[in-house]
Amino acid sequence: MTCIVGLIDKKNKRIIIGGDSAESNGLNLTIRKDLKVFENGDFIFGCTTSYRMIQLLQYSFNPPEKNYKTDVFKYMCVDFIPSLSRCFKDGGFLQKDKNGIEIGGTFLVGYKDRLFKIQDDFQVSENIYGFDACGSGQDFALGSLYTSSFEKNAEKRVLMALEAAENLSIGVKRPFALIYSNYI
Repeated sequence: MTCIVGLIDKKNKRIIIGGDSAESNGLNLTIRKDLKVFENGDFIFGCTTSYRMIQLLQYSFNPPEKNYKTDVFKYMCVDFIPSLSRCFKDGGFLQKDKNGIEIGGTFLVGYKDRLFKIQDDFQVSENIYGFDACGSGQDFALGSLYTSSFEKNAEKRVLMALEAAENLSIGVKRPFALIYSNYI
């Protein structure tokens, strides 16, 4: 249960990812001190699914270097994901479903001037609107982001989306944390 919101802020040439602080498992709620949004090298992350996954992404994952000629989306699919899968396997987080397909977790990642969602089956997606969300509050956050395009302040849009999720989803709670990645 959570809400992670990402937005490409073209005006300020940055990506913003925000997240809440709730951890829940049904009826129990803990407000975590450790954050769901963080930086790792040239990447910023906002994560749902598992705090173990967050810890691996933040402290164990070493994103592979990108060949300057490789398209960013292709890099994410053919270099980033295999490296991520190995990290999850080495960290004891990777699982396999009944068909033997590897299962990880869901998170947003900002890299360069792009925002991606990594799904639990390791697919890479990129929303055409320049924003995305994940977690139990994602539908409320996406609706807020879509209808707040009039708002010129990107940080405010991310906070509005998190507030919408907090007010309409039982598993989303403050404090909210934001992380920024500048691009040229």
